[in-house]
Amino acid sequence: MKVALTTLGCKVNQFETETMEGLFKQRGYEVVPFEARADVYVINTCSVTSLGDRKSRQIIRRAHRENPQAIVAVCGCYAQVAPDEIKAIEGVRVVLGTKERAHIVDYVEKAMQEDGIQGTITDIMKAKTFEDIPLYDSPERTRAFLKIEDGCQNFCSYCIIPYARGPVKSRLPEHVHREAEKLVAMGFKEIVLTGIHLGAYGRDLPGDITLADACREVLSVPGLKRLRLGSLESIELSPELFALIREDERFCAHLHLPLQAGSDKVLKDMNRHYDTQEFARLIEHIEEEVPGVAISTDIIVGFPGETEEDFEQGLSFVEKMNFARMHVFPYSRRTGTPAAARKDQVDEAVKKERVHRMQALADRKAEEFHRSFIGREMRVLFETAKDGITDGLTDNYIRVYTDEAVDCGEIYKVQIDKLWRDGVWAHCVH
Repeated sequence: MKVALTTLGCKVNQFETETMEGLFKQRGYEVVPFEARADVYVINTCSVTSLGDRKSRQIIRRAHRENPQAIVAVCGCYAQVAPDEIKAIEGVRVVLGTKERAHIVDYVEKAMQEDGIQGTITDIMKAKTFEDIPLYDSPERTRAFLKIEDGCQNFCSYCIIPYARGPVKSRLPEHVHREAEKLVAMGFKEIVLTGIHLGAYGRDLPGDITLADACREVLSVPGLKRLRLGSLESIELSPELFALIREDERFCAHLHLPLQAGSDKVLKDMNRHYDTQEFARLIEHIEEEVPGVAISTDIIVGFPGETEEDFEQGLSFVEKMNFARMHVFPYSRRTGTPAAARKDQVDEAVKKERVHRMQALADRKAEEFHRSFIGREMRVLFETAKDGITDGLTDNYIRVYTDEAVDCGEIYKVQIDKLWRDGVWAHCVH
């Protein structure tokens, strides 16, 4: 039997798809590309934006057209918050939300034997424990994502994720260590810790367990070359974490800290738990604690009620920050969230124009950051090769390209020569 899997959305979703792929392989299924004809199609959906919902529906329909006799199994955030919409799509035979994925093969095989739609959507708000699915296999890559936390209780006014993922649930530290050992044994040089609300890791566990404890578990694994953190809230960075980043050279000097808006009024409307002054102080403190750190961020443009003055304040604030990379998104209305019910929605044309202006600033800030490293020596974990050019990442998340003979999956010392594409060009230093 052949199974094809695909992922929409975040790195957490990507990791979860890899665990499900391992479950199918354990049962003897052959994993094939999603474009190929398969007996089972698994679509791990995203619901962060309305575009994610639409793409999910399109992919489900495409899978059914490719093989009308195949079992189409849909899981993830969109399936959790809108299961009836998923069930109404022709060809869908299994629907799971953001739990019960450990049993996906059982549900698929039940669908092969019985008519109707299989699966279950549990009340995610009552879920209290981390769904700990062992990683049996992983596609060949140089960086491995390791999910250690699920759920979020921040309830930002624009976000559907707390309703899709439920409360904070943390992976036990000893299980974090076990999975990290497995990934290093597979040959991965870098592990990226991910979670829906990563900085909340440990809050649901007995004792004073924190994200720093999970990091120590991974760093204690022999053979690990790099540890990187996924997205964090700036107000959740602890002195313990700073000490680890500063003292262990394997800990990547790169933090992704979502700002979301550079206007205090908009931040308050978003139900974010800081203002711009507090955020700026935190960033200044980080830069003092970890010299040379790269800070990337997310910005939402066109939130309901955002005036031109609010947006200009945001541009001005971002201009003062030393962001290495910015992900700019137009606000997306999510039914069921407080922001979606507001009457002062920003016109789509205005949102588009503001995204363009913020993205232009983001591109300039990234170029300034990259330019500051020209002439410097750095270490790069090379990842992919195409048409004689190999690229990879520095520990502070600069994309580096070279045409020299380097092996993917290995770390090399290079010297940065010039700006190139979305990063820099470099040569090896022997």
